[in-house]
Amino acid sequence: MTQLIPGKPVPDLDLPLTIDARFELSKQSPDAFTMLVFYRGKHCPICKKYLSELGSKLDKFTEKGINVFAVSMDSPERAAVSHDEWDTGDVPIAHSLSEETAREWGLYISEKREGSEEPDVFSEPGLFLVKPDGTLHFAVVQNAPFTRPDLDDLLSGLSFTLENDYPTRGTLS
Repeated sequence: MTQLIPGKPVPDLDLPLTIDARFELSKQSPDAFTMLVFYRGKHCPICKKYLSELGSKLDKFTEKGINVFAVSMDSPERAAVSHDEWDTGDVPIAHSLSEETAREWGLYISEKREGSEEPDVFSEPGLFLVKPDGTLHFAVVQNAPFTRPDLDDLLSGLSFTLENDYPTRGTLS
């Protein structure tokens, strides 16, 4: 498994969105950051709750100059269900992430549990903040669905970061 290094370039992403467009990380030009919320997929009720909360706070992120995207390994059909049936507001949903690319991002990979609605293979959650220059500022990677960064705490930390030009941490090798 790859571990991304804060302050270093992240792998590029070029994925379809559920709105008949494409997400290309290298073409993002946010004022502050691009925030990537990798989620497990349509089968995950915790992901649904988290992305719904994210959708309700999307304006607070965009006001800070942060472009937000949700990303999964779901097929186009599964991602369309999440887009249509989850209350995610205007959070763009990218899909069809390959296992190889998920591993490049350092995401944990799980396989389907017998009798579940899970896809055969899917990534576990991760949240990344990428600077406009394509380098990593912040990363959280999980191997289970149960805990996620609290969005209000994240917003508070981002306010502090932006107001105080707080540097990328964890860069000492």
